[in-house]
Amino acid sequence: GNRAGSAMASQEQGVQLRAVGFCGVDDSVAPELLACVSARYPWVEWGVLLRQEKAGEPRFASQGWLQRLATVNQDDTMRLAAHLCSSHCEAVLAGDGSDLRRLHAEIGFRRFQINATKANNVDSAAVNAATCDRVRQVMLSLPEVEFIVQRNAETQELWKGLAQDPPSNMSFLFDDSVGRGVAAESWPSPDEGSPAFGYAGGLGPSNLADHLRRMAAPAAGRVVWVDMESSLRTKCVGPRSYVGA
Repeated sequence: GNRAGSAMASQEQGVQLRAVGFCGVDDSVAPELLACVSARYPWVEWGVLLRQEKAGEPRFASQGWLQRLATVNQDDTMRLAAHLCSSHCEAVLAGDGSDLRRLHAEIGFRRFQINATKANNVDSAAVNAATCDRVRQVMLSLPEVEFIVQRNAETQELWKGLAQDPPSNMSFLFDDSVGRGVAAESWPSPDEGSPAFGYAGGLGPSNLADHLRRMAAPAAGRVVWVDMESSLRTKCVGPRSYVGA
């Protein structure tokens, strides 16, 4: 493969990576440019935040932008992850996977992250064993995609419930910052027999290499992914903020 791709898995980098997530792509960046980056660096995963009441605002893609992305990704070569917030997340918690099936078929999303936290306008306190059963059924009904569950204190009812009988297409994301962009002091080790997993929280271009080395021991030889979001954004004068170069 290309040198950049092989470098992502080199020992001197520390942990072995399957993908690097760039989250919060929105209407300020052309999907065509993202496709160019994907073609050159196939390990890049674009995280698209879906939240109906904020669609079109900075960090949240509009419906029109998603349609452009679908056109650009007709050959299905881009790594795309939909981060489900608010009503999108609540639908999955209620056992409805129909929207995910459409997003996979029409746009090419390969992974879906269930953001069942207050910060994403979801009441995680309402999650119980019946919720976990409904979510598990959604996962089992879409074996061709991967589901990511945030694994932190706020979401423990969900991830602990699902971990008792984990679908093979489920992964965990360790993110104790819960999307606030706070770097971890240390990275957690997975439980014995844990599903696939990734790390997020305060990662960015300035500290990623250092944290990849720190992740090597806790990851214990497992291949992981990492996600970045808040560090990628440039504050601009005016009403919009943009994905930084």
